[in-house]
Amino acid sequence: MRFRVNELGHARLGLAISKRVSKRAVERNRIKRLVRESFRQVRHQLPPVDLMVMAREQAANVPGPQLLAEIDTLWKKLLASGTTPAEPLKRADDTTTIRR
Repeated sequence: MRFRVNELGHARLGLAISKRVSKRAVERNRIKRLVRESFRQVRHQLPPVDLMVMAREQAANVPGPQLLAEIDTLWKKLLASGTTPAEPLKRADDTTTIRR
Protein backbone atom coordinates (compact mmCIF):
# COMPACT_ATOMS: atom_id res chain seq x y z
CA MET A 1 0.00 0.00 0.00
CA ARG A 2 1.28 3.44 -0.90
CA PHE A 3 -0.19 6.76 0.11
CA ARG A 4 0.29 10.48 -0.13
CA VAL A 5 -1.53 13.39 1.44
CA ASN A 6 -4.19 15.10 -0.69
CA GLU A 7 -5.92 18.46 -0.33
CA LEU A 8 -9.46 17.16 -0.86
CA GLY A 9 -10.30 16.63 2.79
CA HIS A 10 -11.14 12.92 2.42
CA ALA A 11 -9.38 9.66 1.64
CA ARG A 12 -9.47 8.11 -1.82
CA LEU A 13 -8.68 4.53 -2.85
CA GLY A 14 -6.95 3.17 -5.94
CA LEU A 15 -6.52 -0.53 -6.68
CA ALA A 16 -3.92 -2.29 -8.82
CA ILE A 17 -4.67 -6.00 -9.00
CA SER A 18 -2.87 -7.33 -12.05
CA LYS A 19 -3.12 -10.61 -13.89
CA ARG A 20 0.13 -11.58 -12.22
CA VAL A 21 -1.86 -11.92 -8.97
CA SER A 22 -4.28 -14.34 -10.62
CA LYS A 23 -5.20 -15.10 -14.19
CA ARG A 24 -8.81 -15.58 -13.08
CA ALA A 25 -10.85 -12.36 -13.02
CA VAL A 26 -13.09 -13.87 -10.33
CA GLU A 27 -10.19 -14.04 -7.88
CA ARG A 28 -8.94 -10.54 -8.73
CA ASN A 29 -12.45 -9.13 -8.30
CA ARG A 30 -12.82 -10.88 -4.93
CA ILE A 31 -9.68 -9.13 -3.70
CA LYS A 32 -10.98 -5.78 -4.99
CA ARG A 33 -14.36 -6.27 -3.28
CA LEU A 34 -12.72 -7.10 0.04
CA VAL A 35 -10.39 -4.09 -0.10
CA ARG A 36 -13.22 -1.72 -1.10
CA GLU A 37 -15.50 -2.97 1.69
CA SER A 38 -12.74 -2.65 4.26
CA PHE A 39 -11.94 0.87 3.02
CA ARG A 40 -15.62 1.84 3.17
CA GLN A 41 -15.74 0.89 6.84
CA VAL A 42 -12.66 2.90 7.89
CA ARG A 43 -12.84 5.78 5.40
CA HIS A 44 -14.19 8.26 7.95
CA GLN A 45 -11.25 7.54 10.31
CA LEU A 46 -8.52 7.96 7.69
CA PRO A 47 -6.68 11.22 7.11
CA PRO A 48 -7.09 12.91 3.71
CA VAL A 49 -4.76 10.73 1.66
CA ASP A 50 -4.70 9.08 -1.73
CA LEU A 51 -4.17 5.35 -1.20
CA MET A 52 -2.90 2.87 -3.75
CA VAL A 53 -3.31 -0.81 -2.87
CA MET A 54 -1.29 -3.27 -4.91
CA ALA A 55 -1.91 -6.96 -4.33
CA ARG A 56 0.77 -9.61 -4.46
CA GLU A 57 0.48 -13.05 -6.00
CA GLN A 58 -0.08 -14.69 -2.59
CA ALA A 59 -3.27 -12.65 -2.04
CA ALA A 60 -5.28 -14.85 -4.42
CA ASN A 61 -4.80 -17.88 -2.14
CA VAL A 62 -5.58 -16.18 1.16
CA PRO A 63 -9.06 -16.84 2.63
CA GLY A 64 -11.36 -13.82 2.88
CA PRO A 65 -11.34 -13.36 6.67
CA GLN A 66 -7.55 -13.58 6.82
CA LEU A 67 -7.19 -11.09 3.96
CA LEU A 68 -9.56 -8.67 5.72
CA ALA A 69 -7.53 -8.99 8.92
CA GLU A 70 -4.33 -8.13 7.03
CA ILE A 71 -6.00 -5.16 5.35
CA ASP A 72 -7.25 -3.93 8.74
CA THR A 73 -3.67 -4.13 10.01
CA LEU A 74 -2.58 -1.90 7.13
CA TRP A 75 -5.28 0.67 7.99
CA LYS A 76 -4.08 0.68 11.61
CA LYS A 77 -0.48 1.25 10.48
CA LEU A 78 -1.63 4.14 8.31
CA LEU A 79 -3.50 5.71 11.22
CA ALA A 80 -0.47 5.22 13.48
CA SER A 81 1.88 6.83 10.95
CA GLY A 82 0.68 10.27 12.06
CA THR A 83 -0.18 11.64 8.63
CA THR A 84 -2.01 14.90 9.11
CA PRO A 85 -3.73 17.28 6.69
CA ALA A 86 -1.23 19.99 7.64
CA GLU A 87 1.60 18.16 5.87
CA PRO A 88 2.47 19.49 2.41
CA LEU A 89 1.55 17.56 -0.69
CA LYS A 90 4.33 15.21 -1.75
CA ARG A 91 5.54 14.74 -5.28
CA ALA A 92 4.10 11.72 -7.08
CA ASP A 93 7.42 9.89 -6.92
CA ASP A 94 7.76 10.69 -3.22
CA THR A 95 5.12 8.36 -1.80
CA THR A 96 5.18 6.41 1.41
CA THR A 97 4.90 2.65 1.35
CA ILE A 98 3.32 0.54 4.06
CA ARG A 99 4.25 -3.12 3.99
CA ARG A 100 2.66 -5.93 5.89
